[in-house]
Amino acid sequence: MKGGFYGLKAKELSLILIALVCTSILIWAWEKTPVLTSLLPPRLSPGIVLNTPHASSVSSKPHKNVNEDISSVVQKETVNEQNEQHFDAEDQTGLKKSTSEIGNVEMNVIKTPLVNNEDISAGVEKEIRDGEKKQRFSTAAPTGDAKSSIEISKTDTNVVKTPVVKKEEGATLERVAEGKSGSELADKSVDIVAPVNFTSSSVRGKENSNFTTVKGKQVCNYAKGKWVNDDRRPLYSGFGCKQWLSGMWACRLTQRTDFAYEKLRWQPKNCEMEEFTGSKFLRRMQDKTLAFVGDSLGRQQFQSLMCMITGGEERTDVVDVGREYGLVKARGSIRPDGWAYRFPSTNTTILYYWSASLCDLEPIDIANPATDYAMHLDRPPAFLRHFLHKFDVLVLNTGHHWNSGKLRKNRWIVHVGGVPKPIDIAGAKNFTIYSIVNWVNSQLPKYPGLKAFYRSISPRHFFNGDWNTGGTCDNTTPLAGGKEVLQDSSDDPLAAGAVQGMAVKFLDITALSQLRDEGHISRYSIKATPGMQDCLHWCLPGVPDTWNEIIFAQL
Repeated sequence: MKGGFYGLKAKELSLILIALVCTSILIWAWEKTPVLTSLLPPRLSPGIVLNTPHASSVSSKPHKNVNEDISSVVQKETVNEQNEQHFDAEDQTGLKKSTSEIGNVEMNVIKTPLVNNEDISAGVEKEIRDGEKKQRFSTAAPTGDAKSSIEISKTDTNVVKTPVVKKEEGATLERVAEGKSGSELADKSVDIVAPVNFTSSSVRGKENSNFTTVKGKQVCNYAKGKWVNDDRRPLYSGFGCKQWLSGMWACRLTQRTDFAYEKLRWQPKNCEMEEFTGSKFLRRMQDKTLAFVGDSLGRQQFQSLMCMITGGEERTDVVDVGREYGLVKARGSIRPDGWAYRFPSTNTTILYYWSASLCDLEPIDIANPATDYAMHLDRPPAFLRHFLHKFDVLVLNTGHHWNSGKLRKNRWIVHVGGVPKPIDIAGAKNFTIYSIVNWVNSQLPKYPGLKAFYRSISPRHFFNGDWNTGGTCDNTTPLAGGKEVLQDSSDDPLAAGAVQGMAVKFLDITALSQLRDEGHISRYSIKATPGMQDCLHWCLPGVPDTWNEIIFAQL
């Protein structure tokens, strides 16, 4: 030991000590210097559950703090969304996402290095400061493949949804919409809420609205404008089109004598809407299929389009291809579940499928003809799951069948996660609309050529009562309540909220149709029998023609 320390001389020992001090300074500088820390792996954005089996060994802090950090931000976003969408607090309840079909969409799992909770919190705060108004959370580019799922994490007050998102490039967590449960649900501890919107950057637009853009340029808001008289209207004769148009909706065949409503054309503000012709439509839809899926108002839109394409003329060349889609009349049924027709000249197919609720309906006891039906709020209709890959344009709608009378008559029992749930009708409707829009949006990356539209609700015009209490719509003067729509917001905030931030386009027809109370079937019928007035469905030619013109302008 003489002359040194364990054989080391004083000079050598000094060099070792200097090296240790320099290393400590370098580590400290690396952590504190922005330039150096920018070389570290990217931070994890909020709302992402990692695919890391031993996360606890990487992070020095418990995961509970992660959920608390995210929950505080999500609660703030939820309040803003509820105000924007004008949802009733009792209509929104928490979402308990199950391993149902709608949750099992093929997407990619994000695999990102885990960082500590302070890093995540800082990332949340930075995103809120720097993010756009409607696009709040973004992540680094993900990799890997797996099925998606939803995990539920709870705070002391509300339910917070933490997604395991599978995406291809740049995942985005949009609008975690939640709310307090209704009194009926609170007793049952059932959590139902409008589902979280998960979109891939490959399909997501900047922000869905009534505007159509070309190369990032705003060109037209089709929901804002006015009704004008046009002698070139209607686009087909109300006496003709018997090949496609149901007689009960052909008001020219009834006792009605005023037809000024047929001459009105919708003119969007500050832009021209392309004139519709059948030949242009068929050329634009060469080798393509357009599908309407919805209730009887969707059926009216389908019949309207068939009449518009053909000009109401008989077309012997058009082929009935309903069997290709299982649209055949079942034994004992009044009509098939839909229709499909093909124009051979351009190989264009137009079809309609009846799905009044946009839910998957499944007989509870298939052997019992009087069985109830499971109404799966969290599953898209089986028809959509089976045939979506064949569609190029999809138009969805629902709304007027969401009442207790319709559910009782159809023997529909609300199910979520495969089991019955006692949910109020308004909450169930809200949940379903968000659910179907999210599902369709999640499918768009698989079908890049598919354009999907969600149509806002068609207004009713019952005055002095409802449909079953003597309500009427006897006005025959067009535009008696005004001719112009000036507001930028939609008159259907539920639909507007569901498509916000989605690649699913918004077909907003509510306000412009609200001005047309003279355009309903009213008291008129072919047999002139007295009874309830129809202030829900429209005379054709009529208002649904305009809905199709707006779609045509966006194809």
